[in-house]
Amino acid sequence: MSLKSERRGIHVDQSELLCKKGCGYYGNPAWQGFCSKCWREEYHRARQKQIQEDWELAERLQREEEEAFASSQSSQGAQSLTFSKFEEKKTNEKTRKVTTVKKFFSASSRVASKKENQEAKAPSPSINRQTSIETDRVSKEFIEFLKTFHKTGQEIYKQTKMFLETMHYKRDLSIEEQSECTQDFYQSVTERMQTRGKVPPEKVEKIMDQIEKYIMTRLYKYVFCPETTDDEKKDLAIQKRIRALHWVTPQMLCVPVNEEISEVSDMVVKAITDIIEMDSKRVPRDKLACITKCSKHIFNAIKITKNEPASADDFLPTLIYIVLKGNPPRLQSNIQYITRFCNPSRLMTGEDGYYFTNLCCAVAFIEKLDAQSLNLSQEDFDRYMSGQTSPRKQESENWSPDACLGVKQMYKNLDLLSQLNERQERIMSEAKKLEKDLIEWTDGIAKEVQDIVEKYPLEIKPPNQSLAAIDSENVENDKLPPPLQPQVYAG
Repeated sequence: MSLKSERRGIHVDQSELLCKKGCGYYGNPAWQGFCSKCWREEYHRARQKQIQEDWELAERLQREEEEAFASSQSSQGAQSLTFSKFEEKKTNEKTRKVTTVKKFFSASSRVASKKENQEAKAPSPSINRQTSIETDRVSKEFIEFLKTFHKTGQEIYKQTKMFLETMHYKRDLSIEEQSECTQDFYQSVTERMQTRGKVPPEKVEKIMDQIEKYIMTRLYKYVFCPETTDDEKKDLAIQKRIRALHWVTPQMLCVPVNEEISEVSDMVVKAITDIIEMDSKRVPRDKLACITKCSKHIFNAIKITKNEPASADDFLPTLIYIVLKGNPPRLQSNIQYITRFCNPSRLMTGEDGYYFTNLCCAVAFIEKLDAQSLNLSQEDFDRYMSGQTSPRKQESENWSPDACLGVKQMYKNLDLLSQLNERQERIMSEAKKLEKDLIEWTDGIAKEVQDIVEKYPLEIKPPNQSLAAIDSENVENDKLPPPLQPQVYAG
């Protein structure tokens, strides 16, 4: 099996990364393949169609009610009142759904009812609560940044604070509606700076980055993985899926990375670290920056391995491998958070948008990965997924000439680990047998000793009377001769 044939399972044409409407921007699987702009147009079109259908239904009901109760004036009055209530209800619903943050910039928004004014003056719990150190730091940086723009900066700060207050009272809305309000706010501020403020495009981008950083740091706690969504369920599902695919090897994915090279191995570790670090960031732009850094490390690892620039066919399989190896925490929640609240211009163009789209494709591939994607038989795929067995080392004659050394070394290490495992099992079996033999030998020796003791019992005799010491004073009783006396001879 050649490496080129394996590319078929994970090859993605670059045209598939673009918006399927053909506008030239990057698409997003979360937006059904549309870019942010086209998706919003489709969403508004579908919503307006639904509103139109509701009004047509209301008119039809009105005609039916008028025809049914035309003979009774009282009934007609009652039905007229009923329709008035129904019309008022639909109008309120339409107003609630259609109204966006653009009204913040209109003069009519400053004219509110007495009740609304009282609510606006009421202290917001989100403002009065003890803010974190990071929130205070971001707020100070935002204020200092806007000071350089004088009047325009004051207006931006005013509208931003008004937006945060409005979002506080919209926490009961769905996360999609909150996302729409945020995206409308981004668009309104951008258009206002470009048309009224005449701010240059490069400064508009910097201002929008600071606005996004400020508001999303404040809103992160409430809009990241909210309980009203199934984001947490998706996180657990993708984590379980990645754990089940732990057996997938770089050779199966056709990853052109040789981890035997120390520099390449360091790049792989850095890429995994960056993709995991994404979860610790609060601002969507910072999360995108982690994805971008991870992708650049991947490109560098491929370039060092192949001694040539990496292609898209090399990058995507390696990104899939990094995701499988790192298993980033709350992956789906982070993707959804970026999709909902990031400045859409970053997701539609530029390297951030390109890398983010590839990450979405990698996650989608992992979710749908099957035997055909890895060029495996269904039987082998099922055995690997169930944990009954794992991929074995390929024979040397089956390696293709262009197979990277890292894959060969990995299979060599797997084979060595398998041999060590068999050796350990054999040693444990022999150790248990030796333990059993020692117990049997001990019991046998103890039985033999017991038999000998019973057959030849020991007779313990009393000790003999001890003799007196030679220098004892009781010499006569012992019938010992007197000691010799020294004699002196005269010479």
